Amino acid sequence: MRGEYIKGLNYWPADSGINWWHRFESGVLEDDFSRISETNLNVVRIFLLWEDFQPLPRKVSTERIDHLVTVLEIANKNGLKILPTFFTGHMSGVNFLPPWMLDFGENNSRFPIISEGRKKKNRIKNFYKDREVMESQKILIREISSALKGHPSLWAWDLGNEPSNLIIPDSREDALIWLEEMVSELKRMDESIPVTLGLHQEDLEEDRKMGPNEVARFCDFLSIHTYSIYSKYSESPLDEDVVPFLGLLTRWLGSKDVLIEEVGIPSSEKFNYEKVISEEMAFDYYERLLKKLDRYPFIGILFWCYGDYKKSLWDFPPLDENEHERFFGLFHEDNTQKPYVSLIKDFQKKESKGLSSYDWIDIEPEEYFRAPLTNLKRLYRRFKEEQG
Repeated sequence: MRGEYIKGLNYWPADSGINWWHRFESGVLEDDFSRISETNLNVVRIFLLWEDFQPLPRKVSTERIDHLVTVLEIANKNGLKILPTFFTGHMSGVNFLPPWMLDFGENNSRFPIISEGRKKKNRIKNFYKDREVMESQKILIREISSALKGHPSLWAWDLGNEPSNLIIPDSREDALIWLEEMVSELKRMDESIPVTLGLHQEDLEEDRKMGPNEVARFCDFLSIHTYSIYSKYSESPLDEDVVPFLGLLTRWLGSKDVLIEEVGIPSSEKFNYEKVISEEMAFDYYERLLKKLDRYPFIGILFWCYGDYKKSLWDFPPLDENEHERFFGLFHEDNTQKPYVSLIKDFQKKESKGLSSYDWIDIEPEEYFRAPLTNLKRLYRRFKEEQG
């Protein structure tokens, strides 16, 4: 599997979403994973919602761990590999955190905070330098990695979902210390399992002190989340060049292989919201995108996400105020495939002929974050020109 091209998706169940670990049903998972396998996908990224798995600083939920083991068992039966994501707090425009991760003072994130089902206005503790929090994180890593040690369906570890959207490190040094300690904790259990961290495209638009270069110092490969609808520089919300550009930029900055860990577009034939396009337009977008991605030697691609969420979840965070997040699925709410899934199912990566030219890059990596957004916009124009 390590040498195989990764073609997978990010997973929350359509009927429970962020509440998955509270409403865990193995029967639902059996059906979903069978459906995923039949779509010729091979890796599923899942999220260990922090407050569900670690309700107290030194307590990890044995019930959640049992459910996690069940996830890997069902994955194994369906020929799937799993990429678990630690410390999942940020999700779809909302920060979900255990109460012990909140401190006195006003919210220091631009996103709303939910803890124990209620909105909070507290500050988030700085887990890059708070030693007590870091020790708690190591406890979670030890418990989870011990439970999954040697499991045939464990593909890799992800240290966090866009962690800079929770809190930005005070310094590059803090970020490097945190990365080194967390990766070392995982490697202590099993050196053979690769480790990555889910960077967001905004980590390339501003200097958040933990970009590709810092992550590459300790992680085995880089992961980047790429959405044309969120770009501040593309020609249109359906500009397919955004994804390979951000992947190549990440590889150039970090000098390591890259997984396109999130890519997607919200689509629906029944609902008309801002950013939500027709399924016909989505089909055209994915057709163009997959042809572009076939040119480049990325590790693989994980689509966002499994399915459109059921209406029963729409009145609750993160879907209540982020309407387009309801419709990123490869599958409709009733589990039928969207039209473009046939493209994904049939997509087979050809062997790349090496990296495309980096002639469109006119600066050195160490210069990039002196003016990241300015450099990104200019480099994107140059990249587009090279594409012809």
